[in-house]
Amino acid sequence: MTYYRSKLTASVYALISISFWGVSFVSTKAVVGKLDPYSLLVLRFGIGALFLLLLLLLQRTPLKVSFQYIPHLIILGILGVFVHQLLQATALLTINASSAGWLISLSPIFTVILSILFLHEKMTITKAAGMVLAIMGVLLVTTTRGGQSFQFALNIGFFLMILSTLNWAVYSVLLKSLKTPYSPLLVTFYMSLLGLVLTTPFIIRHKGWESLSLLTHTEWAHLLFLGVFVSGIAYWYWAKALEVLEASKVSMFLYLEPVSTLIAAVLLLQEKVLFISVAGGIIIIIGVIVVNGQLVPMLFSLFKKKHQ
Repeated sequence: MTYYRSKLTASVYALISISFWGVSFVSTKAVVGKLDPYSLLVLRFGIGALFLLLLLLLQRTPLKVSFQYIPHLIILGILGVFVHQLLQATALLTINASSAGWLISLSPIFTVILSILFLHEKMTITKAAGMVLAIMGVLLVTTTRGGQSFQFALNIGFFLMILSTLNWAVYSVLLKSLKTPYSPLLVTFYMSLLGLVLTTPFIIRHKGWESLSLLTHTEWAHLLFLGVFVSGIAYWYWAKALEVLEASKVSMFLYLEPVSTLIAAVLLLQEKVLFISVAGGIIIIIGVIVVNGQLVPMLFSLFKKKHQ
């Protein structure tokens, strides 16, 4: 029972991360009109790093790390924070959010392949079936959110977005395989700090600070959400999920990102919701449950309670 409880807790961490990342598209859309994408990244990493530092200080966690693990943190920070966010920010300049949402579904596929090759994880019929279900659900959700998911122009944004999904798969596998004796919170803090250092030249180049006075209270709220919850908590919880679950199983939660984006768009942007989108979201959820092996235990638990 403890085994299933730890898996369920890890699944909740991954679900929270994906929920925040899904809503981030809406918050980014609300702020990007006033700030350029690269200055927005700098502020996100800065707010995220400060928030994580406060958590570490409250927990009285030592900030010192051994020299032998510094290369690990640098690699994770460059791939998971700097390169990933820079690729997506650049890609979104030439492709729409619907196209980006569909392309995100490639990341779990890359992660499964890399996990089999380097982490010796096994591909089962259950995993394959759940993945197919999730992909079908993503297609239903994304193709009804703009109708341009398959109308890609041969531009650099298309290839950069695919590269970002491959990069995220590599990051997730490395985060799982690079064993460090430090907590996910401390690792995430140094990743955010490195992201801040590497992206600072962008805000200097674009003079992004000049636009800060133009932000309204609502836009500042979106910016704080992006920093604290998206760049801080989401990355932290993703690392906590990878402590327990296989990288291929955690990556399957990425299929839920379009669902989170859809819900946020309906609630915050008053976008219309279609029945086919709801059906797609349900299919995605079933696929993720199947891949993570939670379906049978959940059904057994419900059956047991019903007959007690």
